[in-house]
Amino acid sequence: MKVIGIGNAIVDVICKVEDLFLTKNNLVKSTMKLVDENEFKKLLSSLKIEETVSGGSVANSIVGLAQLGNDVGFIGKICDDNLGSKYEGGLKKENVQFFYSKKKEITPTGTCLILITPDSERTMCTFLGTAGKINEDDINDNAIKSSEILFLEGYLWDEGEPKKAFEKAMKYSNKVAMSLSDLFCVERHKPQFLELVKNKLDIIFANEQEIMSLINTKDFNEIIKFSKELKKLVVITRGEKGATAIRNDEIIEHPANKNLKILDLTGAGDLFAAGFLHGYVNNLSLKESLTKGTEMSSEIIQRIGARLR
Repeated sequence: MKVIGIGNAIVDVICKVEDLFLTKNNLVKSTMKLVDENEFKKLLSSLKIEETVSGGSVANSIVGLAQLGNDVGFIGKICDDNLGSKYEGGLKKENVQFFYSKKKEITPTGTCLILITPDSERTMCTFLGTAGKINEDDINDNAIKSSEILFLEGYLWDEGEPKKAFEKAMKYSNKVAMSLSDLFCVERHKPQFLELVKNKLDIIFANEQEIMSLINTKDFNEIIKFSKELKKLVVITRGEKGATAIRNDEIIEHPANKNLKILDLTGAGDLFAAGFLHGYVNNLSLKESLTKGTEMSSEIIQRIGARLR
């Protein structure tokens, strides 16, 4: 198998809102907030659902990789309920091997309310449900050993047990890639993330905000210096400024695609990672991998949701 992902198995519920809705509900635009089931239901009660789709950051990347013809798998915890069955069916339909046997849980399958404002930004309210209860017993050692790359999401660090799952998975992996996921996520777990970046990961995906927060700087030159010293592969998305890959002393920059009709930025980072990893596991150059990542993210932001079809 080329890549196996471990992440929060979450069903995305996509709704369009005005900026006022965010203000009224004390939500910070473009971030992800963890909510309980009651708050989730309260927020959703006054909204019209545009679409419901199997989501989760790494799962979106894994589906993107499958759509590009790669042999991939995913581990994520779901409940044996209606949303859980939908979730599993959604992955299997995309030829993703799902390495988890669902059962009845006390907590339902996780859901994420994705609020899209008129400027196409997305703000997320996540009820992790049983996704946040993934533990080391849920990790399929053999699936990880047989994969070239293990791909993890920073969001997994939002609860206790998943960290053990994370650590067990890394122990059996051949190579580890991770996405820093979200600015608030980085700020919540800064010491642990720095330790991972410096000592455990081989490939790091981040946007500019996330990596600036991680090393406490506002200067992109500092990020380049930090990344060079790591002696790893660091891939940074920079919105309109494009994307940059840094490996040892090699710095490759790629411009953003222009004149796009942007509808929804939900899956931009996830699909960028899918495109880049596709290049990486198929022995393309860093430049070609950045091109594929840019192509995939450009395509996804011109439609609603984080799945290309």
